[in-house]
Order: sequence, then structure tokens, then C-alpha cells
Amino acid sequence: MEQRDKSLQTALIHSDYTAPAGFEAFPTAIHHASTVLFENVAALRSRNWQDKSGYTYGLHGTPTTFTLEARLAEIEGGHHCVLAPSGLAAIAMVDLALLSSGDDVLLPDNVYNPSRELGNWLSQAFGISVRYYDPLIGERIAALIQPNTRLIWTEAPGSVSMEVPDIPAICHAAHAAGVLVAIDNTWSAGIAFTAFDHGCDISMQALTKYQSGGSDVLMGAVITRDRELHRRLEAAHMRLGYGVGADDAYLVLRGLPTLKLRFEAHDRHALQVAAWLKTRPEVAAVLHPGFEDCPGHALWRRDFSGAGGLFSIVFNACYSEEQVDRFIDSLELFGIGYSWGGSASLAVPYRMTGLRRNWPHRGQLVRFYIGLEDPVDLLADIERALEQLA
Repeated sequence: MEQRDKSLQTALIHSDYTAPAGFEAFPTAIHHASTVLFENVAALRSRNWQDKSGYTYGLHGTPTTFTLEARLAEIEGGHHCVLAPSGLAAIAMVDLALLSSGDDVLLPDNVYNPSRELGNWLSQAFGISVRYYDPLIGERIAALIQPNTRLIWTEAPGSVSMEVPDIPAICHAAHAAGVLVAIDNTWSAGIAFTAFDHGCDISMQALTKYQSGGSDVLMGAVITRDRELHRRLEAAHMRLGYGVGADDAYLVLRGLPTLKLRFEAHDRHALQVAAWLKTRPEVAAVLHPGFEDCPGHALWRRDFSGAGGLFSIVFNACYSEEQVDRFIDSLELFGIGYSWGGSASLAVPYRMTGLRRNWPHRGQLVRFYIGLEDPVDLLADIERALEQLA
């Protein structure tokens, strides 16, 4: 057949131009793709979606997401990583990969509340036994392990009440019974607590927080060292159809070079604010692991290298919920909203009677996230707002 020039419509889709190779820059390139092209049919038939040496479909990864997975695993000292659309999606992926009807899972009583809701759903709809334990139980968790216990979740520390558990002791007891341990390691950003060195099998993080650092990304990650465990997580990831956008992956990659510097700055600022709040007569307790009276402080000193920007305070019981709400509304430099990890400070009230069993405090709890503002300005703002309590 005689060759002829392509029509304009066809040329708009099938251009003859290919950009020259050899372009180098600091940012990781953003690769958008649902369809991935193969060189030939043989390549299509032979490539395995679980083999990270090649690409099969956008849902299973592009150079952008492969790079993010590898860098996150490096930060935590892991070998494998899978990404999820949010932190909660990452938790659900772990649960659905490892638990079946009739299995048992243990969750700490200070667990991230959406994870508690997920646990209740697994119990009601899937026949999985979900039990809650005292986060400070340590090695005594051995007495709670049953023959059908498959997984123990930990959170270090609790993201509202701030108790620090003895992770190595829990892991030792779990492994003696052949049970896996997963940790929600979001609070430490994977840099202030080395989960695998302390015995954990799985480290989950919400990349929504410090990793992106911009309060503009939803993403989660599950990191492991064991290849077969990673395969089980990969299979659940595929069956659930989880995917993350290349632009979001790029935003997290862009935030990683400054992650440690930002975390350390949040840590310094939060300690300064928390120490000042500890002197105030309106405050009954400051729940910051860096203080000796915070439950698990000695474990934090032993196992952690920092604390980041998140802590809670409990007001004296003489102040009503209405008064504490007015205090928060009076703050000018603190946003009112969930999550954390960005540059702006936040303040959120919690009704602890519905979140914790045997909660020891009677006053109203407020969780602070201290951003990158000048702490002197934040303290002046809090002092003005405290005047509104009366």
C-alpha cells in the first residue's frame, strides 16, 4: 500500500516527535498514566504487576510512585512500601490483607478514632473479633493473645491522649505467640521512632501529615521488611483498587528533603509552648511525652529521638465546655481543623468520655498542633484567648 502523510487528526494523536533523552533536574518527574504501553505483545504477556522492574498499569505504579515508595522505605529502614489514598485507607489495607472471618485483632484504647470505627465495622460486618487493650499494658499483653489472634495494632503515642506504649515489650510478647504487630507511626513521621528496630512488622503512616507538609495532600503508606508480608499487602492493595495521583505523589516527594528540618522545628516550638502552658493556672495537665508526668515518658526517652509538634492539654475542671470552646474561637493564629503536619498551627477540642475508657481527667481536652510560626506570637495569642475563659 502506498505510504501517505497522516491526517491532522491522526497526527494530533500519533506525533513523530520524541523529546531528546538526557534531561536531568532535582525534582522527580511527574508521570501520569492509566494505560502503560508495552514494546510488543511478548512484553505485555511476560510482565508481572508485582515485579517493580517494569510497569504494567497506572494503578500498580509509575516512576513517580515507585520513587516515593522507595524513599519512604529508606527513611524507615524498611525494604518495601505500598501507597494508599489516605492514612485510613492504609490501615484498612493492613486489616483486610491479614484478617479473615473468625480472626482476632487487638487495638489500643487510645487508637486513632477512625481506626476504632473501622474495627467496629470489621466486627459487625465481617465476623472479626476486635478487642481493645490498655496502651500501657506492655508485656502483659501476652495474657490477651488468643489462638485466633492474628494482629496487634499499636500507636505511639496516642494521637490525642499521648500515652507512650512499650512497643518492644508488646512485639516480644506478640512474636512469641506468632502474632504480627503493626504500628501507626504517623506521630513520629518515621524519623523520631524507628519501628522496625523496635520489633514492629508493619509501619503505617499518614503522609497527609509531615511528609507533605502543606496541608494539601491525602495519602498513606504501609512499609515492611518482610517480602512475603509485603506480597500479602500488595495483593490487598490490588484487590481494593487503591491508587494515588502522580501530582500528589510529587507533592510528598517535594516535601521529603525538608522533612527532618521541619519536624525538628515543630518539636522546638511545641516544647516552648507546652512548657509555658504548664505554668498556667487554667491548665490541669499538659500531655506531652517530653514531660515526666506524661504517661510513658520514660519509654519515650528510651525509644524516641523527638516529639514533633503535637500535644494536648487538659483544662481545670472548673471550666465548662462552652468556656473552652470560646477560648478556641478566640485564637487568631490557630486554625480549627483536624489533621496536622503543615506550617500553620491548629487547636481542636475533644470529648474524651466517648473516646477513652477509664479517662482519668475531668477537665476539657484541647489538642494543639504547633506549626512554624514564631512561638512568641503563638504564646501571645494563647494568652489573649485564655482571658476569654472568664
